[in-house]
Amino acid sequence: MAEKVIRLTKQGLDKLKIELEELKKVKRPAVIDRIKKAKDFGDLSENAEYEDARNEQSFIEGRIQELEYMVKYAEVSENHPVNEVSLGSNVTVTMDGDKATYEIVGSTEADPMQGKISDDSPIGSALLGGKVGEKVTAKTPGGDLEIKIVAVQ
Repeated sequence: MAEKVIRLTKQGLDKLKIELEELKKVKRPAVIDRIKKAKDFGDLSENAEYEDARNEQSFIEGRIQELEYMVKYAEVSENHPVNEVSLGSNVTVTMDGDKATYEIVGSTEADPMQGKISDDSPIGSALLGGKVGEKVTAKTPGGDLEIKIVAVQ
């Protein structure tokens, strides 16, 4: 598997590390204990508790692998230029007469409902490198969208 750089903010990387620690030190041991207890119930072929615990263990192990990969290949953007949109920037924009503020984050951190948009999204990628006062065009599925950058923090 080719290594892919995972672009993250410092906060995003910290959040992944906390989740990874929780999975390894709390959830993994708890599910192993559940499996041991479920084995005591007898016939494993008809043991719903055992089956459920094994499914949970599979999910946890998969998520641990995913998080370890993301942490290993994380590239944290900390030094962003002043007044220029980059990963980690908070950007205030106007679009179609509406004002909005977004935080530009890596794709694994994106949460549009919280105002966090991916640097790979049409709007996020259009904003990257933009400066206060500039107008950029985002190529969205609904058509081209004119965006004016009002502030960058």
